[in-house]
Amino acid sequence: MIIGAGPGGYEAALVAAQLGAEVTIVDPSGPGGSAVLTDCVPSKTLIATADVLTSARESVSLGVRVDSQTPRGHLNVDLGAVNDRVRRLAQAQSEDIESRLARDGVRFVHGRGHLASAQEVIADTVDGPVHLAADVVLIATGARPRVLDTAVPDGERILTWEQLYDLEDLPERLIVVGSGVTGAEFASAYRILGSQVVLVSSRERVLPGEDPDAAQVIEEVFADRGMTVLSRSRAVAARRTESGVVVELQGGEVVEGSHVLMAVGSLPNTQDMGLAEAGVEVDDRGFIVVDRVSRTTARGVYAAGDCTGVLMLASVAAMQGRIAMWHALGDAVGPLNKSHVANTVFTTPEIATVGVTAREVETGAVMADVVSLPLATNARAKMQEIRHGFVKLFCRPSSRIVIGGVVVGPRASELIHAVALAVDARLTVDQLASTFTVYPSLSGSIAEAARRLRRSGEG
Repeated sequence: MIIGAGPGGYEAALVAAQLGAEVTIVDPSGPGGSAVLTDCVPSKTLIATADVLTSARESVSLGVRVDSQTPRGHLNVDLGAVNDRVRRLAQAQSEDIESRLARDGVRFVHGRGHLASAQEVIADTVDGPVHLAADVVLIATGARPRVLDTAVPDGERILTWEQLYDLEDLPERLIVVGSGVTGAEFASAYRILGSQVVLVSSRERVLPGEDPDAAQVIEEVFADRGMTVLSRSRAVAARRTESGVVVELQGGEVVEGSHVLMAVGSLPNTQDMGLAEAGVEVDDRGFIVVDRVSRTTARGVYAAGDCTGVLMLASVAAMQGRIAMWHALGDAVGPLNKSHVANTVFTTPEIATVGVTAREVETGAVMADVVSLPLATNARAKMQEIRHGFVKLFCRPSSRIVIGGVVVGPRASELIHAVALAVDARLTVDQLASTFTVYPSLSGSIAEAARRLRRSGEG
């Protein structure tokens, strides 16, 4: 029995079905969960439109002309059409997942699932409660946007990231509260789409959890694009006015806009699920406590994804779900290794990371040699007028094994895979440097950074 149809749930279901289990998923919405229907897929589809718009505007410097009278940047978007496409793609992806689950014999029950015990799930459906016996239970109920009592979303002017796709018109002046990953991604996208954007950050810089050099690049890009960033400014309330919204800051200042996006974190969907009665421990924030093979404190009950708070990424949810089923059904399994997880912030340009961080190296927690190489020196980057970005690699001083990396630039989410492979396979900088890359290519900068690390090690 799997409660929740997001990446953690449906990927677990596919593995369990492959291993011969009888599998049922319980979820109140459709296959794919919030990641597909309201979160990851919709947001990245919106960002893809912004990326295309950026490429089109910047192509003027490459000699591309629509006509001789077209000024630089004279392009706009129909947000209603964009959001219509976002919703259609999300639904299509959900239907694809539903078809795959059906082909593999997975039963889908529409309803809200909760535990009657560690061996029984109750699904509250439109036809009443359905009792479902289980040998193994996986909880993958995800998380939801955190809401402030002083800034309750109305779906029109005060918004969560799940409500943005109902907008028909581009916000004239969008205030984004929160400068973490979600806030930075939407601030980046909406500024490119044409909104004036004010980003309210309670911290000294945007993306405080990311590589400092990468965050600095994003701040510079935001400034170049005319975004206003209010650092060290904590929003305490948001309210509607006759024509828009007002956001109140802790110091008494106010910021006026047409709309406000509240991106102030997530809360796990673990309430009223019978967890305590079934012996499933949660921490003081409500996240389910799991070990590295996704086991909870209740025998036979596993958990995966955002409801565990391990790393709130769709890829991690999917891997946790797979690991849970491999372990529960007796297949070969290795525990989750968070240091091997690749992650991307989908701003424009993107930030992709894997392995150790600059903070760990700077504090002495990890000993490493570091090389950073700007993309501006890369031949392919010059051809494409890529002015912002870099490749950074970390390796162990003695063995020269690659232990981490950062890529900032277009499609960094794709480029980081080579570094992630190196980290996972414990490749040395010499092995990474001697692997052929295409010339010219952005990936050539990864090999070049490895060559420079190799030389620094020899020195």
